[in-house]
Amino acid sequence: MEITPRSLRRLSFALIALMILSAIVLVWTAVQHQESTLSIRPVSQGASVPDGFSVWHHLDANGIRFKSITPEDDVLLIKFDSSAQSAAAKEVLDRSLPQGYIVALQNDESQTALWLTRLRDTSHRFG
Repeated sequence: MEITPRSLRRLSFALIALMILSAIVLVWTAVQHQESTLSIRPVSQGASVPDGFSVWHHLDANGIRFKSITPEDDVLLIKFDSSAQSAAAKEVLDRSLPQGYIVALQNDESQTALWLTRLRDTSHRFG
């Protein structure tokens, strides 16, 4: 079988298309997997954050799964796989924690999502 310039061109286009499709799939997968974080902090300065075990107990009793509970400075951070899980956890913790705590959702963006946002925001400036 003879390799002609035309068949080489077709092969090149097919390889380029395959690489572009692979890149799109990788970016799509990265964008779809976005973690979500819930923060719990005391209203008054100097008060302590709630015990991580009690927070775990409230979430577990309501069937809410989480990735981690981490104390950081004067805040307790809880990581979830999705924003739906963190929203459900916020509702449970708003009901179950005593008064004096602020339970807030935080926006976590993966590096890929952050770069995509930057590209989308600056693309209208080209040309």
